[in-house]
Amino acid sequence: MKNRNPQLKPGRRDYRRFYEAVAAVRSPDECQHFLRDLCTPAELEAMVDRWRAVELLKSGYTYREISQRTGISVTTVGRVARHIDMGHGGYETVYKRIRDKRK
Repeated sequence: MKNRNPQLKPGRRDYRRFYEAVAAVRSPDECQHFLRDLCTPAELEAMVDRWRAVELLKSGYTYREISQRTGISVTTVGRVARHIDMGHGGYETVYKRIRDKRK
């Protein structure tokens, strides 16, 4: 990440506007187009890896099993697990919505 002048860093309003932009996405196809425009391929791959780790952790796989199956580092899997347990509830909310929608 670039080292910015603290006065030029985004403020709360900038974050809120970004979150509103994400929330405006209405379909998986729109999401794909938005994220491909927004992210580098490496950034997108990192987010996909984290989501794969969420799904596998919720399915009961161990950190090592997830790492061996996916190539995601054990450190990343551990970080995801920590956010599932002690984060802001975002993973859990979205995971439950998708799970319920698939039922």
